[in-house]
Amino acid sequence: MSERAEAAKTRQGRERRCLVLGESRSEAELIRFAVSPDGIVTPDIRARLPGRGAWVSADEASVTKAAAKGLFNRAFERKVQAPDDLAAQCGELLAQRALQALGLARRAGKLALGYDAARLALKSAARPAWRIEARDAARDGRAKLDRLSAAAHGPVPVAGCFDSAALGAAVGRPGVMHGVLAQSGEARAFGAVMKRLTGFRVLDPAGTAQEGRTGANTGEAPDKASGPTEDES
Repeated sequence: MSERAEAAKTRQGRERRCLVLGESRSEAELIRFAVSPDGIVTPDIRARLPGRGAWVSADEASVTKAAAKGLFNRAFERKVQAPDDLAAQCGELLAQRALQALGLARRAGKLALGYDAARLALKSAARPAWRIEARDAARDGRAKLDRLSAAAHGPVPVAGCFDSAALGAAVGRPGVMHGVLAQSGEARAFGAVMKRLTGFRVLDPAGTAQEGRTGANTGEAPDKASGPTEDES
């Protein structure tokens, strides 16, 4: 098991009290916050920053409420400054963390990239852990993979909230549009980050709102749109 997967498993088993809800929850469902030397509340996504920490449920509403109601002052027992964009910072940092996890999966040989490689991975008997679909991928190529995935494996979580530029930078290959992440420790680490990211972003904007929040995919073909063709990366 990779170091990241082991860390994700450990966080899943530990509990902390949410500053907003006042109830104990798994660390995997929370975000830790620390205070910088100049008194600024800072998201500590990896829960490694020194000093006292405050834990908040990993969703935009909870983080926004904690900042607006001055709950961080109580948690840190002093006057601190919570930035107006604190929830947005959380979403951005989690997205960066997810992309880093994809890069590790690529280097470990667990991530098939490109339309043809994704199609072959979906045709195999092994159920994939995640499908990766660029936000700017053409609808016709995406629709064909949707149908293939649904027929072969039923609902498979889809990460469709990253554009091709971000995906390409993360995996070291320009123009990435489609990918399939195999079951692995790297996939579990990626899934743990995406679980928290879903509180800040729709995971699959191309699907319905409900499907995007759960990562499910019905396999229904959307209308064809202009853009890269089905043999795109």
